[in-house]
Amino acid sequence: MRENKLTIKTIALIAVMTAVTCVLAPLSLPIGPVPISLTNLAIYFGLYILGVKKESLSYIVYMLIGLAGLPVFSNFTGGVGKLFGPTGGYIIGFLPMAVIAGIFIDRSKGKLLPSLLGMVLGTVICYALGTAWLAYQANMDFKAALFAGVIPFIPGDLIKMALAAVFGPKISGQLRKAGI
Repeated sequence: MRENKLTIKTIALIAVMTAVTCVLAPLSLPIGPVPISLTNLAIYFGLYILGVKKESLSYIVYMLIGLAGLPVFSNFTGGVGKLFGPTGGYIIGFLPMAVIAGIFIDRSKGKLLPSLLGMVLGTVICYALGTAWLAYQANMDFKAALFAGVIPFIPGDLIKMALAAVFGPKISGQLRKAGI
């Protein structure tokens, strides 16, 4: 499953994880300028299933689908305007989050603490990029953007990380066992 060649099987797995992200990401709860979404949860699971390189590619494909106008971003939105809107920094920030978390997950070999550390560090980078862009786009000071785009999300994001860290290795193991 984590081979480096882009075989048809690998392309299909990337496509499936892209589809999972396209299904989960729009399911969101609008609580202010930044909604609670399941995008990061889909990415975390994808990192366990595909590894950092292929999940990063999966996320790039998802982002391109959304930029093309398909309603796969939070609240069933899409288009270039979404990227330049208040939440665009988070959309971009998910990519470095995936890379950083993925490096830790790939190297941790299923160990809980290094995987969680990688997810936390990646999420902090995503928060920083998203908050800076939100402050700029919404004409807020950084503190206001932090309270609008980060503070309310910390408990839920920690739960998502814990779910991925516990169940991600199990799902990945079962898929490998099944030859997928």
